[in-house]
Amino acid sequence: MTIGIGGKSIDEALASLSDMTAGAIPIGKDEHLQRIARAQAYMQAQGIAAIYINAGANLTYFTGTKWYASERMVGAILPAQGAVEYIAPAFEESTLKDFMLVDGPVNCWHEHESPYALFIAVLKRMGIAPNSAQPPRVGICESAAFFIYDGIRPLAEGYALENARAVTAHCRTRKSAAEIALMQRAKDMTLAVHIAAASILRVGITTKEVEEFIDRAHRKVGASGSYFVIVLFGEATAYPHGVSYVQTLKSGDTVLIDTGCKLHNYISDITRTYVYGPISERQRSVWNSEKKAQAAAFAAAQLGVPCEEVDAAARRALEADGFGPGYKLPGLPHRTGHGIGLDIHEWPYLVGGDKTALDVGMCFSNEPMICIPGEFGVRHEDHFYMTASGPKWFTEPAHSIDDPFGLGV
Repeated sequence: MTIGIGGKSIDEALASLSDMTAGAIPIGKDEHLQRIARAQAYMQAQGIAAIYINAGANLTYFTGTKWYASERMVGAILPAQGAVEYIAPAFEESTLKDFMLVDGPVNCWHEHESPYALFIAVLKRMGIAPNSAQPPRVGICESAAFFIYDGIRPLAEGYALENARAVTAHCRTRKSAAEIALMQRAKDMTLAVHIAAASILRVGITTKEVEEFIDRAHRKVGASGSYFVIVLFGEATAYPHGVSYVQTLKSGDTVLIDTGCKLHNYISDITRTYVYGPISERQRSVWNSEKKAQAAAFAAAQLGVPCEEVDAAARRALEADGFGPGYKLPGLPHRTGHGIGLDIHEWPYLVGGDKTALDVGMCFSNEPMICIPGEFGVRHEDHFYMTASGPKWFTEPAHSIDDPFGLGV
C-alpha cells in the first residue's frame, strides 16, 4: 500500500481537518473600482465605446454584484468614460441594490417591456449615439445567452456590436495579488481534503462514499462543500470526466480523485492519482510518464511564450515515452491546461492554437492526462501562476507513486 493511503476511519479523517479560512479576505470595493478603471482605460485605447456585462462571473468581477444569469436580462453597462449603470427587471431593483458592491443607477424594465430597447436608450443617454458613418463599437458579454444578443441586434442600427471578451479577458486573465492569495488558500484547502480522502480508502469502499466524504471534508476546512468532485477506481480512471456508474475499490486499483471548492468566489481544482495496494510496473511507468509531462509543461511556461507551446511541450514528453502522437490514444486526449479564477475553466488555454503570450498574473491548470482505455488513466493536476520571474506552483506536484503526498520519511 502506498504511503498515507488507507487506515483511517471517516471520523478520524474528519477530525484531522479544521477550518482553514481564517484571514482570507474577499475582494473589496476598491479593487472592483480599479478593475473598472483598468477596463475603461483599455476600452479607450482600443476605441470601444461601451460593453454590456451580463449576470454571472463577469458582473461579479467588475462590480462585486452576485447575480445568476437567467431568462431575464440583468447586467451592467460599462461605458469607456463615466459611471457603470445597471439594467434589470423593475421588480428586482431593490434586491439588485442589496447585492451591489459598486453602486450605480438601475435602469428598469417591466415584464411587458423590452430590456433590449432600454439598453439602446441608455447608450444614447450616455452619449453613445448611433452613427451609420462611424458606428460606435459596443461589446456584448461573451457569457450572455444568445437571446440577449438576438434581442439587441435588430435595434442596434448605427452601432457595431462585437464580443466583449477582448475587454473582459484582458482584465480577468491577469490576476491581482489579492486574487492569487484567495486561490492559494482554496487550493491549500482542497489539497488537505485530498490527503484526508486518501486516508479513508479500504477494499470495498465505493466511489459514492468517497465523494460524500470529500464534500463533508471541504465543509470541515471552511468551504460550503465541494464545488465539484470526481472519484474513479480501476479502468474507470481512463475517462477524464468520469463514468455513469458507481465503482467499488479493489486491491491494486488505480485511484483518481479530482475535486475543488470555492473561497470568496475563487475556485480550486486539484487531481491526484495513485494506487491502492500493490503497484504494478505498468502503473509505475505510466505514473512517472505523466509526472514528466507535467514537469515539461511547467518548464515551458515562461513569460512571453505562447500558450500553445506549453501544450506542445507536454505532448513531446509523452510522445518520447510512446504515447500519442497528438491526441491519439493511449495518450493525452484533451488540452494540457485551462485558465482558472472565478470560473473553473476560463481563458486562456494551454492548447494548440491558443497563441496568447503568457503574462504576469495568468493562472493555469497543468494536467496532461494519460488515458489508456481498457486499463487505467493517470492525471496529475496542479495549478501555477505567472510571476515576473516565471511560473510558480500553487501546490507542489505529487511526490511519487509510492508516496504521492510526500508524507513518508
